[in-house]
Amino acid sequence: MGAGSKPLTASIAANSGPAEGPSPAVMGTYARQNVVFARGEGAWLETDTGERYLDFASGIAVNALGHAHPRLVAALTEQAGKLWHTSNLYRVAGQEKLAARLVAATFADKVFFCNSGAEACEGAIKAARRYHFVTGHPERWRIVTCLGSFHGRTLATLAAAGNPKYLEGFGPEAPGFDHVPYGDLEAVAAAIGPETAAVMIEPVQGEGGVNVGSADYLRGLRAVCDEAGILLLLDEVQTGVGRSGKLFSHEWAGITPDIMAVAKGIGGGFPLGAVLATEAAAAGLTPGMHGSTFGGNPLATAVGDAVLDVVLEPGFLDTVQQKALRLRQSLARLQDQFPDLVLDVRGQGLLIGIKLAVAPADVVAAALAERVLVVGAGDNVVRVLPPLIVADHEISEGVERLARALTHVSSKTR
Repeated sequence: MGAGSKPLTASIAANSGPAEGPSPAVMGTYARQNVVFARGEGAWLETDTGERYLDFASGIAVNALGHAHPRLVAALTEQAGKLWHTSNLYRVAGQEKLAARLVAATFADKVFFCNSGAEACEGAIKAARRYHFVTGHPERWRIVTCLGSFHGRTLATLAAAGNPKYLEGFGPEAPGFDHVPYGDLEAVAAAIGPETAAVMIEPVQGEGGVNVGSADYLRGLRAVCDEAGILLLLDEVQTGVGRSGKLFSHEWAGITPDIMAVAKGIGGGFPLGAVLATEAAAAGLTPGMHGSTFGGNPLATAVGDAVLDVVLEPGFLDTVQQKALRLRQSLARLQDQFPDLVLDVRGQGLLIGIKLAVAPADVVAAALAERVLVVGAGDNVVRVLPPLIVADHEISEGVERLARALTHVSSKTR
């Protein structure tokens, strides 16, 4: 044992953390709620002491099919007994199957697998720049993005979003991004120049406050990009895989992108991301130009395949739309009940934002006390993100708990 080192048992004890708070061994990059979950089933989470919480956060739109979905558990368990990882130096049967299914269900011709939304967005940016390089226009490398967006935590995706709060202290901002107001088609057109490679947006800005891009806006972006000879990149990390009520949100506008970033729901809780692209847009990603050690490994793609099994079943997305309407109407009644607190209810599918007259953290904390989980966002918004399999009675229960939380917040603001 080296000088100054502690015995293993002492180290574990010192870093296990007090019961009343998080472990000091974990980096403090999150202001975590002081609750630890031990198990989950469907739309519910449970602590070791048996306290049950209704999960209207879904791991920030990740647990699309809730917790411990039997088909996902079966797929992961079966694959875990066969093969976990080989790397992308070899063919991966599950990856080829999942890619073919995504191609069949979307606009895409090609799929690149990774592990997260940030990686998927980073891959989409690289694909767009390489496309212009290989087609004889290396000067086209800049990308028009929107204020209020969120594309991940890598240095490039932080620069793409341009949020000063997240960029502070990380050195010079990665160049190549031109920011315009969200929803402003004229601003996008004005920002496009001879160096522009693409426009990159979220169909619904989740982190930015659940700002929904209109169908006309998305159609206009498609037309502007076509006219300029540039690519349209969609970040559907939060909106994809059924959360909008369609498989992907852009389907509501009747358009297709050239490149799309996907993650969160596609793995149902297992880390999985993907870059989907047309044949033309993927032309620059030749061997050696991009990669991922873990991306698309047998475990991840087995779960992703099981997610698609459920989401693509006939009638499943119709049911999501019905649940979304029920939730939206129920939350609208909260706006009527608490007009001084709830300023707006907006969203798409089961991605709904409640705009507040108070700090979102106050409502998130009050909701936690009522044992319902929701998520804060920008623009003074709380996101409501139940799993796609949430039952009607669970929607009613969740809204009742939110009403009690708002009553508590209202009493404190008087």
